[in-house]
Amino acid sequence: MDLGRKPQARFHGREVTLSDRDVSDADIEYVVSHISEFGEDNRAGIERTLHRISCIRNRRGRIIGLTCRVGRAIFGTIATIEDIVRTEQSVLLLGRPGVGKTTMLREVARVLADEMKKRVIIVDTSNEIAGDGDIPHPAIGAARRMQVARPAEQHNVMIEAVENHMPEVIVIDEIGTELEAQASRTIAERGVQLVGTAHGNTLENLMANPTLSDLVGGIQSVTLGDEEARRRGTQKSVLERKAPPTFAVVVEIQSWDRVAIHRDVAETVDGILRGYRPTPEVLELSDGEVRQVTDAEVYGEDIFNTVPAVERARGTSFRQTATAAATATQAPPSRGPRIYPFGISRNRLLQAMHDTGSGASLSERLEDSDVVLTDRSYFRRKPQALRDAEGKGIPIYVLKTNTLLQMQQALMQIASSSTTDPVLAAITEAEEAIHAVMSQDRPIELAPQRAYIRRLQHELAQRFNLSSQSRGREPQRRVRILPEGRTAGYVDEEV
Repeated sequence: MDLGRKPQARFHGREVTLSDRDVSDADIEYVVSHISEFGEDNRAGIERTLHRISCIRNRRGRIIGLTCRVGRAIFGTIATIEDIVRTEQSVLLLGRPGVGKTTMLREVARVLADEMKKRVIIVDTSNEIAGDGDIPHPAIGAARRMQVARPAEQHNVMIEAVENHMPEVIVIDEIGTELEAQASRTIAERGVQLVGTAHGNTLENLMANPTLSDLVGGIQSVTLGDEEARRRGTQKSVLERKAPPTFAVVVEIQSWDRVAIHRDVAETVDGILRGYRPTPEVLELSDGEVRQVTDAEVYGEDIFNTVPAVERARGTSFRQTATAAATATQAPPSRGPRIYPFGISRNRLLQAMHDTGSGASLSERLEDSDVVLTDRSYFRRKPQALRDAEGKGIPIYVLKTNTLLQMQQALMQIASSSTTDPVLAAITEAEEAIHAVMSQDRPIELAPQRAYIRRLQHELAQRFNLSSQSRGREPQRRVRILPEGRTAGYVDEEV
């Protein structure tokens, strides 16, 4: 409602005029008289509701415009991030205004308080999470709410909540000042789980914000020595992360049903500072089911830029890693165990599958998997997905750290425990044949295999500087390994 203009209702992508009569002073006064008093942030509400009314004032402080934002409690909005929330890690929600950050935050408080029986304190500066009035809205469940008299005192109330009320979780909306960022770090360092929101569409936006960059570790300029600069291939003055992130996980809310998750903020920030493109895990809620959006859907054909920062730092080329990912994704699932990754890097796991030639494949759903692969921190917390896996009798392999080497070792352990793995059997046969060729100096033919396994056998022969050929017609096509000194590489021929 704007003085002298027709009142409007604004929806996503359209506007509706509510009256042919212009808004008058009397109309604005009538609305103001039926709501609570405006605070220093020019916000008010209606008791026992989630609606928010904001005012526009003229230079003399008189109200000349009102914005009534309709608030609703929507259950099930955190299905895409519920496993993260239950792990007791501090989570920061990002997104443009109106995308549903506060609605998701309200549901997080309810789930933690009611379903996980946590002691949850909501620091509700504008009464937007738990509604106006002294009695909080039922949408927050058993969570307790602390109101903030003045927005400038929000950081003090955050610290007071920790010191006076023994919370296990602090929920805070709109972290926006340097003092609030410092208070957030203090809370996280005391071992209290922190779930909050901040304005900004992406993690990169937050890093560029000097006021809030401390939430993800802060950025500082560092001068490298000559030798270190040459080793890195960079200038002597570079940007690096200053401290551990306050929030272990950052969730970018892209729409009501789609989020992008950075599960390891420290690693992602380090990669961005080195010039690499972040590759968050994108999840989408469709027909009540959570599904992972593939890299091809997110990036289109340009999948070569989706390599994790750490893998690029290892020197792996974009095209090589993308080819590995495509091969591991497209290969038929019958070639080996189906692995459900939980809380670990999918792209890094695809690279490990390619490096080891284990023949394993990724499983999108827990119920379709043969094995669950997770890291030690998640296994200790035992989120619902891991408890479900134990209940279904699905083996769980635990990584000490979320690194490529650990994944390679785990894949070899998984492969060795499977007596029916055709890839492992074919690789073993090729290794034995290579040793025989090198010691006896005579060619040896292997058993017929499909194209994918033949390629692995050719690559294995090349590692030992031996040449190889593919002979015969399908389905009897097979690899022939030749002694050293024959034509380099391998040849495809039909005999």
